[in-house]
Amino acid sequence: MTLKDLVARYQSLAGSFGIPVALTGFALTREETEGIFSAYDEDYHISRFLHFSDSGGTSLEAFVIDGERATHVAIDAEISTIL
Repeated sequence: MTLKDLVARYQSLAGSFGIPVALTGFALTREETEGIFSAYDEDYHISRFLHFSDSGGTSLEAFVIDGERATHVAIDAEISTIL
């Protein structure tokens, strides 16, 4: 998934930038979710706009993103500068 497609999907789920969205909302497989988000998190120019969080609850599926447990992602509006 390209970064542009990922951001577009995020915006459709969140409604606006900066809102945490459950990673399950992206409707990807576990492997796709962990692979795509980990790859973007490893890239400094992209990762500074991505903010992963863990709800801590058991009701949401958790993923391992670049070695860390995460259930949600929020994306800063400034990511538009690199699209």
